[in-house]
Amino acid sequence: MKTVVEIKNVTKTIRGKKIIDDLSFEVMEGEVFGFLGPNGAGKTTTIRMMVGLIGITSGEIVICGKNVVKEYEEAIKHVGAIVENPELYKFLTGYQNLEQVARLIKGITKEKIDEVIELVGLKDRIHDKVKTYSLGMRQRLGIAQSLLHDPKILILDEPTNGLDPAGIREIRDYLRSLARDKGMSVIVSSHLLSEMEMMCDRIAIIQKGKLINVQHVRDDNNTNEKEYVFIVNNRKKALNLLDKQGLSPKVSGEGIGLVLNKEQVPNVINLLVLNDFLIYEVKGQTRTLEDRFLEITNGREVAANA
Repeated sequence: MKTVVEIKNVTKTIRGKKIIDDLSFEVMEGEVFGFLGPNGAGKTTTIRMMVGLIGITSGEIVICGKNVVKEYEEAIKHVGAIVENPELYKFLTGYQNLEQVARLIKGITKEKIDEVIELVGLKDRIHDKVKTYSLGMRQRLGIAQSLLHDPKILILDEPTNGLDPAGIREIRDYLRSLARDKGMSVIVSSHLLSEMEMMCDRIAIIQKGKLINVQHVRDDNNTNEKEYVFIVNNRKKALNLLDKQGLSPKVSGEGIGLVLNKEQVPNVINLLVLNDFLIYEVKGQTRTLEDRFLEITNGREVAANA
């Protein structure tokens, strides 16, 4: 897969305080890439640097091979973005809002405007005034504005904020279709774990301005890695044995929890049997993004406070 966005050792310092600390990650063509972290983690600051709204203290941001600082116009022409909320004229119609944006960009035809209207599903309401739109419809109109110039990368900061469940699903399905059908790279920031799990292919977890981990969300859900719970006799002795094997066992209900892929399960069963343990039950349960997020971030907090 082709890399379209590269964040290389980016740091942002404001009034002597590091807001973003040596951040590095890549975004690939045609993926929905999530940027996940608690409020105040630095998500919006990073997005503002990516689109050139604020400067970079050190490091480099490259979009489609172009440096955002040194080749801003060449880099930003590949980007469509909504930072925080879409800016709309509420007393104009949806169509008139798109016309206003089209006047600022060379070469946007009526046919192109009609195409993005169809794409975001606003055909039936596009000639109504924006003040009559639901929040979900305004988000879709904002996305339509961002798509008028055929960007390769769409960047959305908290796109589901304030939406009801139907609106959230609408935006989620639409973003997935952009990546799948158009080959567009979509970068989405959020603090909503469940939404990101359903929407994204990969997720970068950021905490206090630092990159903690990058998770392959959809790959993880489709591979064999799960938490398996082993119900055995003499649990304490079994925990010691598995710990010595470097398997990081933990107490899980009445049994022992191990994070394994499917191929490892027979080996663990064999190890327990050869050491004279009785195995009453083995059950697998998929680890959610919430499980992994809390495991990663809590681990960092413990390490920081040790």
